[in-house]
Amino acid sequence: MRSEVWNLPNTLTLARIAITPVVAFLPFIEGVWPKVLTFIIFVLAAVTDVWDGHLARSRNMVTDLGKLLDPVADKLLLLATLGPIYWISQQRHDLYDIPVWGSIPLWVCLLLIGREFAMTLFRWMARRRGIIIAAQGTGKLKTVIQNIFIGATIAWFAFRNAFQPFGWDASPFARFWNQFHGGFVAVTLGIALVLTISSFVTYLYRYRDVFTTPPPR
Repeated sequence: MRSEVWNLPNTLTLARIAITPVVAFLPFIEGVWPKVLTFIIFVLAAVTDVWDGHLARSRNMVTDLGKLLDPVADKLLLLATLGPIYWISQQRHDLYDIPVWGSIPLWVCLLLIGREFAMTLFRWMARRRGIIIAAQGTGKLKTVIQNIFIGATIAWFAFRNAFQPFGWDASPFARFWNQFHGGFVAVTLGIALVLTISSFVTYLYRYRDVFTTPPPR
């Protein structure tokens, strides 16, 4: 058990779980630098999420504990980022509005989070019936785009906090970046939503036997 807990992939996963309160708290601190630090921590967490899985598979370090902790870490990080993103965009919509969307709607956050919990339930149902649901291309792409959206939004908060105090409102490049960055956040959010729905529907259709196969006694 000790070797399972302290192998490198599981340690990285535990580290991701440990930093989620920091990621959730930092964005609420006023100013640009807490947002910059949140962005850096989130990027590191997203990179280690990919790396620890690759490391576990390539070095034969896959463990039952790792299979349990990895999805927990993913969902905690999603909650720790989407919660502040929703709340801050609602409270400071004058500063953090993004094109098209404005403040991040509650239904968007509920859809992104709800899909993850629904998928977890679906995988559990499938496993009880002896069906293993492997990660699909659309699901992996959804995770990538979702992380890009979250990272870009946190960076957007930092940029908007710095825009006037740093005197960037007088810079043509900064004004261009303001439009480009805001548009990028809006587009990645739209793509993430489409992939969230389409990937879940794909899983349900591809593994529809889960609903007709009775669990073993």
